[in-house]
Amino acid sequence: MKYKSVFDIMGPIMIGPSSSHTAGAAKIGKAARTLFGKEPNWIEIFLYGSFAKTYRGHGTDVALVGGILDFNTDDQRIPDSLEIAESKGIKINFHQDEAAVEHPNTVRIKLGDGNDQLELVGISIGGGKVEITELNGFELHLSGNHPAILVMHNDRFGAIASVAQILAKHEINIGRMEVSRKDIGKEAIMIIELDENIDSYIERELERAENILQIAKIVD
Repeated sequence: MKYKSVFDIMGPIMIGPSSSHTAGAAKIGKAARTLFGKEPNWIEIFLYGSFAKTYRGHGTDVALVGGILDFNTDDQRIPDSLEIAESKGIKINFHQDEAAVEHPNTVRIKLGDGNDQLELVGISIGGGKVEITELNGFELHLSGNHPAILVMHNDRFGAIASVAQILAKHEINIGRMEVSRKDIGKEAIMIIELDENIDSYIERELERAENILQIAKIVD
C-alpha cells in the first residue's frame, strides 16, 4: 500500500481511540451528510462485524452521528454528538446486524427528513481511510481520498460524454471514473474522482447538461 505522507502512516488527527472505528466512522457519517446535502431528522444505523461488537466502546456510535452532524474527525463535539442530535430533535436508532459482510468494519446508514432520504454503505479500511460501496442501491467504489463528483443521470446516449466535455473545457482532469446503473434506460450514476475541486459555476453547468438529474460534490 502506498502512502502520500508520514501522516497517512501515523493516522489522522482525530477524537477517539481508533482510527478505523472512530475516525473512519466519522468520515463515513460525513460522507452521508454531504451526499444528503442537509441535516436529517431521523437516522437508522446498521452495524456489522467488528463495528457491531465494539461500537460503543470504540466510539463508533458517536463518530458516525458526529459525521452526520457535519463534524470533522478532530471536532471536540464528537463525544457529545448523540446528545447534540437529541437536542436537535433527530431520532436515531442503532441496529447490530449479524448478516455476513465482506469487511468487518461495515455500516449501513439510512437517513432522511419529511421529503427525502438516502441509504449508504461504507467500510472503514484502517488508518482513517474509508470507502463508500453503495449509494441508494447503486454499487460504487468511492474512497473519499480525492475530490469527486457523483452525477445522477438518465441512462441515455451522450450523457457521459457531455459531462466529460464540460470538465475538459474547464481543464479539470479525471483521475478515475465509474458508471453504475440498475437497468438499461433507467437512472444511472457516474462516480468521477478529480485532480482538483470544481468551482460552483462548473457544478451548475454540469447540472444544466442534458439528462443530468443531480450533482453531489465530495470536497477533499
